[in-house]
Amino acid sequence: MELLQNLAIGFGVAMTPVNLGFALAGALVGTLIGVLPGIGPIATIAMLLPLTFHLEPVSGLIMLAGIFYGAQYGGSTTAILVNLPGETSSVVTCIDGHQMARQGRAGAALAVAALGSFFAGTVATLIIATLAPPLAMVGQSFGAPEYFSLLVLGLIAAVVLAHGSVIKAIGMIILGLLLGLIGTDGNTGGSRFTFGMTRLADGLDFVPMVIGLFGLGEIMVNLTQPGHTRSVVAKKVTGLWLTMQEFRQAWPAVLRGTGLGSVLGVLPGGGATLSSFAAYVFEKKVAKDPSRFGRGAIEGVAGPESANNAGAQTSFIPMLTLGIPGNAVMALMIGALTIHGIQPGPQIMTERPQLFWGMVASMWIGNLMLVIINLPLIGIWVQLLKIPYRVLYLSILLFCGIGVYTVNNSTFDVMMAALFGVLGYIFIKLECEPAPLILGFVLGPLMEDNLRRAMRISSGDPMIFMERPISLGLLIAAAMLLIIVALPAIRSKRAEVFQES
Repeated sequence: MELLQNLAIGFGVAMTPVNLGFALAGALVGTLIGVLPGIGPIATIAMLLPLTFHLEPVSGLIMLAGIFYGAQYGGSTTAILVNLPGETSSVVTCIDGHQMARQGRAGAALAVAALGSFFAGTVATLIIATLAPPLAMVGQSFGAPEYFSLLVLGLIAAVVLAHGSVIKAIGMIILGLLLGLIGTDGNTGGSRFTFGMTRLADGLDFVPMVIGLFGLGEIMVNLTQPGHTRSVVAKKVTGLWLTMQEFRQAWPAVLRGTGLGSVLGVLPGGGATLSSFAAYVFEKKVAKDPSRFGRGAIEGVAGPESANNAGAQTSFIPMLTLGIPGNAVMALMIGALTIHGIQPGPQIMTERPQLFWGMVASMWIGNLMLVIINLPLIGIWVQLLKIPYRVLYLSILLFCGIGVYTVNNSTFDVMMAALFGVLGYIFIKLECEPAPLILGFVLGPLMEDNLRRAMRISSGDPMIFMERPISLGLLIAAAMLLIIVALPAIRSKRAEVFQES
């Protein structure tokens, strides 16, 4: 009964004309940046972050959330029709989705992607509504030692579950933690790593960093790559529905993808990309005839597309209830909350129920909007692919510059964004993902604050982390993750999941 009352509060907030407009705007922008390769939700959310300063917190978050899960929809369109993933989580959709399009089954592939994503989004929204309250109650019983151990576990899990080199991911997290130390020490009042620059007294600004790393860095990389020849298989897509045989083949994969994505989305380092790759591997493992995959198997579209949308939405659970971002997008969401003076964590459900439940309800509304607007607008999205990147990047660069400058009306912030843009380019060329750096930067101050509080409570005795049962359990789990990923068999399986494409 309480759940229904909370959802009623949420729909009352989300169904206002203003918030419906922002949900629609987020869904449309998300689909657009999902369709257009080379942008991505992280860069877009980073660019639009300054815009949320002038909005109500719930409206801004509804729009940013819509961009995130809308990008999962849009990425599938180009993956199927053009064999070019607009979003990282749609890479595996290219394998069978494009083959279906070449066989004249583009309509079925697009339909199963849209309907599977809507079903997964609906289930994920119910999971958030059901799991968030008890998780928040558990979080309220945490003290400083438990929070520090939880943050350690979160960072280690992010390293283990993310694709790429573990050593490089650890290095990026450590760099992020060090960058988070820049500024004034909250305990002593002394300056740290400011090099005598008063502009750095309050620490590095979040917005120039993320716009530089993800927006400007991506532009530099894309400009150095040769242009892709984009050939659309079907300029006019017909038959946007499934035959009975296709439905029988697809629905078990949708269920499996939804379940897998919902679990992986909650884990730190999980989210849409890991969920889609893992779902594709899993579908091949359980298939009676694995040789069908890569030749137009509808399960190869249904499973990953359901998984990536479920993973995208359930990744909001740890961010909203515990204040711990599981991936870079959630770190940006925390940045948006803190800009409005809201501290994400267990208290958010009791102190700001309209914001929490309004955002949860908007996810279902946004997913419904995406189904309604996506399939009829496929022709428009395909036409947008004809825009040359040399024209597109100028607009992106302009929005990045305006967004950074308007935060503090500071040219120093613009220069910092340019500096981080160069760093982002270098990181990508060295195959070092910037996302762990952002996680380390956001979680670093929280870790330091909880570590110091725990040390004050114990009079400097580090055994406090071992004497508290929950803290000890979290540290043991973190140690086990490190041991497991070091095992050769696990390491090779981890690499296999991300090399299927």
